[in-house]
Amino acid sequence: MTDFGHPNRRQVVAGGAALAASGAITLGSGTRAHAATRALGSVEVFPVGLGCQWVRRDTPDEVTDFYSSILSKAEAEALVRRAVDRGVTLIDTAEAYGPLVSEEIVGKALSGVRDRVTIETKFGFDIDPETGAQLGGTNSRPAHVRRAVEAMLKRLRTDRIDVLIQHRVDPEVPIEDVAGVIGELMAEGKVLNWGLSEPGINTVRRAHAEQPLSVIQNQYSMNVRTPEAEVLPLCNELGIGLVCWSPLGMGFLSGKMGAGSRFPEGDFRAVVPMYAPENLPANMAIFELVKSWATRKSATPAQVALAWLMAQGPMVVPIPGTTNPAHLDENIGGADLTFSTEELEELNTALASIPVRGDRLPAGVLAGTGVEASTPD
Repeated sequence: MTDFGHPNRRQVVAGGAALAASGAITLGSGTRAHAATRALGSVEVFPVGLGCQWVRRDTPDEVTDFYSSILSKAEAEALVRRAVDRGVTLIDTAEAYGPLVSEEIVGKALSGVRDRVTIETKFGFDIDPETGAQLGGTNSRPAHVRRAVEAMLKRLRTDRIDVLIQHRVDPEVPIEDVAGVIGELMAEGKVLNWGLSEPGINTVRRAHAEQPLSVIQNQYSMNVRTPEAEVLPLCNELGIGLVCWSPLGMGFLSGKMGAGSRFPEGDFRAVVPMYAPENLPANMAIFELVKSWATRKSATPAQVALAWLMAQGPMVVPIPGTTNPAHLDENIGGADLTFSTEELEELNTALASIPVRGDRLPAGVLAGTGVEASTPD
């Protein structure tokens, strides 16, 4: 997935030292995946989640992702149900996706199976929660957050949000004020856990001190390793889960690109510097490494990429998005792939030797990451 954008408290052990007991999770057609669950605050989830990020098209019954794939709303709902039927328990979405339409699809898809899943959604952009009108910029003023959550609950057809994430830090609103309204919503049972997406490090510490965080959601993959400098160590220190958006590099790590790939207008990858014509050929060395390990492990490149992420710590949960049921099944299979200590060291050493050319996001989008919230008056 590409992201542009009952209050029981956490028992995650700092340093990521504790995994829940392993258990067999039923997949389709009699297949079983033996994968330990991972803790995100008061909930435990299957190690691979599903990112649900769709936007409206001119035709009312169709949606698209950010990579030119088109599917009907019914197909999107079926994809979510397929994930749940195969053991996926973390379903991620946001009010900004659509806007509003992705939450509507998820809510309808989960009818009758709501209690089997963890719903994770996000607020924080200045969006009218009733109409979806985008007013520009961020808005985490407490009154707006409350309005956003009430509308989310209706769209998601639920009485609580398991994990509520601030989509981007609002530099104009102290994070203490945001934590305060989240605490109120928790006391009302409408929000169970909360987190931040692409936040500044000091804001994480301030937020966590005010109202303990369960999740940080950042872009993290084999070709975007920026969280390893500060975010991953901080999650280890504070016992916070790390949910990874775009874990397959927008299709790069699953083999959807080549050195000569070009993207049509409207495809987000067309404006991502690391996939620009002057950078992509050199960056293909990372995919060649992933592909060689897929052969070695009798797996697919996507499964290697997801398994590598999960090997970075027991609090790490990737949320790949897809419009293809077969790719969904493939991604779920990544939860069973493991590396020995020696294999992981070898792979990490090889990966570290390959420089990545080009930024992970366009400049305008990148500017909204790592932002620090203002301090209280």
